[in-house]
Amino acid sequence: MRTIVRLRADATDEEARVCESGMAELRRCGLMGLLIPQEHGGLGGDLTDLVEIAQVLAGGCTSTAMIWAMHCQQTDALVRFAAPVLRDRLLPRIARGELYLASVTTDLGAGGRLLSNASPLSNTAQGLQVAREAPIVTGGMNAEGFLITMRSSPEAPESDVSLVYADRGQLDIVEREDWDTLGMRGTHSLGLKLTGVVPRSQVVGEDGGFRTVALESMAPVGHLAWTACWLGTASSALGGLVGLLRTSERPRSIDVRSELVAERLARIRMDLELVSGYLHRVTDEVSLLRAAGSSLAGTATQIHLNTLKVTAAELTFRSVDRMIQLAGLSVGYRRQSAVPLERHFRDLRSAALNYANDRLLTATGALTLMDRAVQLA
Repeated sequence: MRTIVRLRADATDEEARVCESGMAELRRCGLMGLLIPQEHGGLGGDLTDLVEIAQVLAGGCTSTAMIWAMHCQQTDALVRFAAPVLRDRLLPRIARGELYLASVTTDLGAGGRLLSNASPLSNTAQGLQVAREAPIVTGGMNAEGFLITMRSSPEAPESDVSLVYADRGQLDIVEREDWDTLGMRGTHSLGLKLTGVVPRSQVVGEDGGFRTVALESMAPVGHLAWTACWLGTASSALGGLVGLLRTSERPRSIDVRSELVAERLARIRMDLELVSGYLHRVTDEVSLLRAAGSSLAGTATQIHLNTLKVTAAELTFRSVDRMIQLAGLSVGYRRQSAVPLERHFRDLRSAALNYANDRLLTATGALTLMDRAVQLA
């Protein structure tokens, strides 16, 4: 699987299109149903499996790994919060690789706030009217289904958000924005306008209850999965660089016996070790709370999840930046290099923007004032 996406990674980046062969293989081998319970035909995997597989995939192609990771984030929300009738209809399709789920949570009027939405659901005789513009929908044109955040009604405040599932066939879809970006080009995250009518039974969770879905599923699974993708990208980059440095093909300017080179490699490795250790610690924390039937909304847990995302975004990008500095112009800065550090650098630059670090730091600062016991991870 990793080999398939790696072979197409440069073309996927160049064309700014979803890796079709990679997605086809993910569907074929059952990984689209990783988090689907076995009774619905899925693999019955857990968050530890998600984190490990995301790292492997990202070592081949960060964009493909991120598309898959965000699909798994959406399936977790369905597994945990969809009504039984909706679960019974959708989960077997996902497990068979027939249904790729895209997330529609960005909103033109929300300024990046996940728990706020300006676009209201409207009741009609046929069902709930969806009219939604989203500036970014990862892999949206390849999706067979969508999980869409909407204001619960025209009269409700923007903080009263519902999550709605819609099949592609229930929607009219218009491309609004092109996707010509610095990095993560293979996610093909176009802006879309979605309109249609869905049955009320396709609301996921309670009416106006998206906050619970976000705190217990979408946000924590997203932070774990994103971190795994970024770490997989950076660790693969380091492996490629070390492999090159151990051969006669390394740049003549790099003396592997130099103490300066050793120190630079050590600092790169330390950054990745810290991310890996914290990722596994927080994965364990979330898994244990879920197994006990406990909420993830606790102050300390929210701090740990926010810290994981921000730290991973900063340290994985810094590590690749340092790799480029060490490798120099001929290897680190050149496109089509033996080690694609230039592409990794561009992809990981998005990490701090993918739900902005500044927003999470502000939230973590406020939460810190509430955690007088200072419950560290």
